Amino acid sequence: MVIQIELVYYPSMNKSRSGFAELTPEIVLSSVEDAVEENLTGLITPFPSYINRVYEVETDEGERLVAKFYRPGRWTEAALLDEHIFMKDCAQRDIPVVCPLPLNNGQTLGANNGFFFSVFPKKSGRLFELNSDEDYLRAGSLIGRIHSAGISNRAENRIILDPGFSTRQDLDELLQGNLISGNLKTDFKAVTDEILNLIIPMFDGLKLNRIHGDCHSGNILSRPGVDGTDHLMIIDFDDMAMGPAIQDLWLLLPGNLSDSRKELNLLIEGYEQFLPFDYSSSGLVEPLRAMRIIYFLAWCGRQTNDFQFRTNFPDWGSETFWENEIQDIKNQLDEIREGAF
Repeated sequence: MVIQIELVYYPSMNKSRSGFAELTPEIVLSSVEDAVEENLTGLITPFPSYINRVYEVETDEGERLVAKFYRPGRWTEAALLDEHIFMKDCAQRDIPVVCPLPLNNGQTLGANNGFFFSVFPKKSGRLFELNSDEDYLRAGSLIGRIHSAGISNRAENRIILDPGFSTRQDLDELLQGNLISGNLKTDFKAVTDEILNLIIPMFDGLKLNRIHGDCHSGNILSRPGVDGTDHLMIIDFDDMAMGPAIQDLWLLLPGNLSDSRKELNLLIEGYEQFLPFDYSSSGLVEPLRAMRIIYFLAWCGRQTNDFQFRTNFPDWGSETFWENEIQDIKNQLDEIREGAF
């Protein structure tokens, strides 16, 4: 199973900076053995994943499983079950997803030593590349199928993707702390306030349903089907949200909206094989991109005490860093203005 983690929105009330210092290989293996009632060989291979911890393990019979341990404090138990319910709803409609296995507690979510975890069958595939018109049509069709399952229920415990809610929380968190110093904080607040004032009205009355939330090409795999042709499978529902349909389309675009009209139209054409699309929401591409930039900054701010984060992002938070980020956000504001008028 290929795992690629990308970042998207989660409730700011779950801001725990605790990590995985106490998650040992022994806890991983014993958790899985007890949950699936199978003896394991002791093989434990980590996948590259920063947000969660993901491991391949093996049963005595040679079956390979993938164990996913969720970052403490990020999601509540109910929010994690919302994710599993969404995947199950997709599977019941023959949408190719990798659902968690049922555990001996009667659920798909286990808990041990303060860690929530789930266990998946190992599924392999190659990353899907969007190189042709047909590729964009296929990807749009897959997202349309996922959203056809998404509208069948709600995720009451997941974030609502809205600038007046999720982005406002992210900005409050960045501005109330000591992450940005001096005049740079003033400059940051000025440009982000302008963005919020401009984009909040764009989301008024917008229809929100369950969406994947992080539907970039790295989360779409191509694998052979029983008919011998390649089929698309979507993975990693970790960041599912209640949001607009366009969120799961724009991440597949090769550039800004002004340069990607053709690709967006192809995605929508594929999408509408399964659901009608609100064309007016295409104007949200650049606002959503700005929201993602702000979210990522807030997410990084929550990790500043994490050793692995400091190792991977040694220059994060410096004066030069914030000067560059503020300029990038100003450039994004220009993109939003250009599309709005």
